[in-house]
Amino acid sequence: MDADPPAFRGAPLPLFAAAATPSPGSHPSRDPHMHRIRPGVYTERAGWGELPPWNRYLLRVHAFRIVNPEAVFSHESAAALHGLPTFGHPRHIHLFDGRRERSLAYGDVRVHTSADRRRTVEQDGLRCSLLADVVVDLARVLPPAFALAVADAALRTGTVTSSELLDLAAAQRNPRGRRRVDWVLARGDQRSESVGESLSRAVIEWCGFPAADLQTEHRVGGRAYRSDFCWPEHRVIGEFDGWMKYDRHDPDAAATAVRAEKTREDALRRAGWRIARWDYGGALRVDGLREALKAAGLPVVARVDGRNVRGVGLNPRSE
Repeated sequence: MDADPPAFRGAPLPLFAAAATPSPGSHPSRDPHMHRIRPGVYTERAGWGELPPWNRYLLRVHAFRIVNPEAVFSHESAAALHGLPTFGHPRHIHLFDGRRERSLAYGDVRVHTSADRRRTVEQDGLRCSLLADVVVDLARVLPPAFALAVADAALRTGTVTSSELLDLAAAQRNPRGRRRVDWVLARGDQRSESVGESLSRAVIEWCGFPAADLQTEHRVGGRAYRSDFCWPEHRVIGEFDGWMKYDRHDPDAAATAVRAEKTREDALRRAGWRIARWDYGGALRVDGLREALKAAGLPVVARVDGRNVRGVGLNPRSE
C-alpha cells in the first residue's frame, strides 16, 4: 500500500546513559532514584514502577538501542516500536541480522537470521523489520489468538493488507509454524477494534460457535447502534467490554457512559435481540465468553477445539 507507516513509538520515560555522565561521583548507579534498564542505561525508578508491562518492554528496546545504535529490531521488539500489541512483558530483545548463518542467543537477547529476503524500515536512525514481516514472524511463534490480535492491529493501520501478508508468507521458505501462520492470516480482520475483540474471535471459533458478523449497524427507533459481534439468524449480539470507555478518573463521564450503554441495550432488547457481554478475563479464561453466549441462546455448531481452548492465555514468550 502507499500509505506512510506511522511513526515508531518513542521511549515512555527518559533514558540516561552512564557513559554520558560528566563525573564518576554522579554515576546513575549511585542514585537511589534511578533504575537500571540494562548495563549502562538507567531511567527514573518511580516512573518505571508505574509503567504497565508492555511499556516497560518498549523502554528496554529503546535502552538497548542506546548502547547498540546499529541494531535492527524484529519480532516483539519491532512490534513494540510499530505500536502492535506485545502481551505482557516479553522476555527477550529480538534482533535481525541477515549476515549470520544461524541464530544466536545471549543474555536477554535473541538474534535471528533468515534465508528469505528481508526489508527494514528506519525512522530517526532507529531500524526494525517491516510491519508485514513482524506480523508473519509473530504468527509463527505466538499463541494463535495473540498472533491474530497482532495481525488485526497491523491491518487497522491501513499500511498493509491481508493479501500482502498472505503473499509474503507464501513466498517465504521457512517451514516453521506454517499451519499457524496460515490460520492467523486467513482470519486477520481490521474490523476487530481491540486486542480483546481479536482474542474473542479466536475463542468463539474454538468453542464451536458460528462465525459472527463484525461491527454491524442496527437501526432501532430512528437511532443507529453498532455491535461488536452479531449473529442475525440467532438474534444474538455479543459485546466485548474493554472498560476503557468507563473512565475511572472521571466519575461523571463514567456514569454517562453507563447510562448510554443501558439505553442502547434496552433498545436492542426491545427489538428482539439477546445480548451477551464479557470482558478480557472472560475471553482469556474462555468460560466467561462461552457461558455468556450460551446463556444468550447461541448454539454450538462445530467441534470444540479443546487444545486451543486450554491454551488461550499461555504465552511462554512473556512474563
